[in-house]
Amino acid sequence: MSLFDIFTKKAGRDYSSEPGVNNPKRVMPYGDILGDGALQMSFTLPVAPSPEAKEGAKRYIEKLGLKDVLIAHMEGIGNNLSYFVVYGHAKHAFDITKVKVPKADYEKMNLDEVVEFARKNIKRKITIVGATTGTDAHTVGLDAIMNMKGYMGDFGLERYDCFKTINLRSQVSHEELLARAVRLNADVILVSKVVSQRDKHIEELKVLGAALAKEKGLKKSLIKIVGGPRLNHAQALKVGFDAGFGHGTLPSEVASFIVQEYARRNVS
Repeated sequence: MSLFDIFTKKAGRDYSSEPGVNNPKRVMPYGDILGDGALQMSFTLPVAPSPEAKEGAKRYIEKLGLKDVLIAHMEGIGNNLSYFVVYGHAKHAFDITKVKVPKADYEKMNLDEVVEFARKNIKRKITIVGATTGTDAHTVGLDAIMNMKGYMGDFGLERYDCFKTINLRSQVSHEELLARAVRLNADVILVSKVVSQRDKHIEELKVLGAALAKEKGLKKSLIKIVGGPRLNHAQALKVGFDAGFGHGTLPSEVASFIVQEYARRNVS
């Protein structure tokens, strides 16, 4: 029995129906006490720092429905701009059992398991072409997945001897990506998108997804993957890709999806 259980039994109080206490149907933010609804947030207002700006920020957060609002920090960050850090308490809870999130269909495996799966089920190297496309010059995410060093101690796709990887790097045009994929007879296209101001990443992926669908030289079984800090699986499906991976994805997760999806499409 936990100390929490002992305390609640001694108090003679039934917490089981209260928010955040072993109750997945009433989940609330947690600060000092389970279910207290405590939130921390930060934002910028187009006003210079002043007592009036601080009070205005407090009143604005109260209009959003938060109680016991505390402006913990106010700082000027330029002409008529103020940055705020605020604490408050929300009253709303949600039912986590009703939250469903579309996810790529695969079983997580480590490097050795992926290689063994490929050896038993595929018996050939899978060709993967990766790039950041359009105006995007960022390669951090792409390299984290493809580079041999990998990410967070998880080796990248170059380390897997069941893959042949070609990293085209940054600002690759859609035409060049498609041409290289056709020339290399690619099994997988892996696109990384970081630039996301005004949904630029979504616009460019829509164009690329349409081009991939029309390109006759690509394999019909081509696996199309996109990743980025502001992308998820549902968005990837909407723009014509087969899977989307967001922030914190490990290379082994992408590798697991690739070999399992390849086997589903190509191994009878």
